[in-house]
Amino acid sequence: MAEYPFLPAPALFIVLSGPSGAGKSTLMRRFLERNPGVDRCLSVTTRAPRGEERDGVDYHFVSDAEFTRRRENNEFLEWAQVFGRHGYATPRAGVVASLNAGRSVIKDVDVQGGAQIRASFPAAVQVFVVPSSRAEIERRLRTRATDTEAQIARRLAEADAELAQWRAYDHLILSDELEAAALDLDAIVRAERLRISRAGPAPASPSSPSP
Repeated sequence: MAEYPFLPAPALFIVLSGPSGAGKSTLMRRFLERNPGVDRCLSVTTRAPRGEERDGVDYHFVSDAEFTRRRENNEFLEWAQVFGRHGYATPRAGVVASLNAGRSVIKDVDVQGGAQIRASFPAAVQVFVVPSSRAEIERRLRTRATDTEAQIARRLAEADAELAQWRAYDHLILSDELEAAALDLDAIVRAERLRISRAGPAPASPSSPSP
């Protein structure tokens, strides 16, 4: 007898990527509000906590030596040294633990991190998040009022290079309107859970009772 189709909802590793100012972190927060059963993957960082940030809630804060040890032990799916100072990374163990528990997990990373994850975790669902115009990216960077003019210029130059990589991703979301973008992300996740290539083996048929 032919195998009957069976498609349980698999746990997914969802990666949101895009240039600075694209709105990927805002979209991730909205998605988590709508999908409380999905885990957020916390980054590991060597920088000190800011304000009311807490270890294990906002980031995993570690020393430079611990970060180096984990990196050399291949414990990161991706990592970067930001501005030549602080290290940031996606811990492999946290993602694997969530998936093994049957829980999907989501992470926002920059474009360089997205490329590293494509190599280290090919099964990830990669989503490129971007506004519909470069002018909107610049407006958002200026609205944040956290960067100097020189930093904004550098981020815009980086965005130009990052935007050229959008075809490397599985899906594209325009982030002009948050609720529409959140609905698009919900639709992507539903479709990925129905992808036949992600189907597991069918459950064993109950055996017939012995005569």
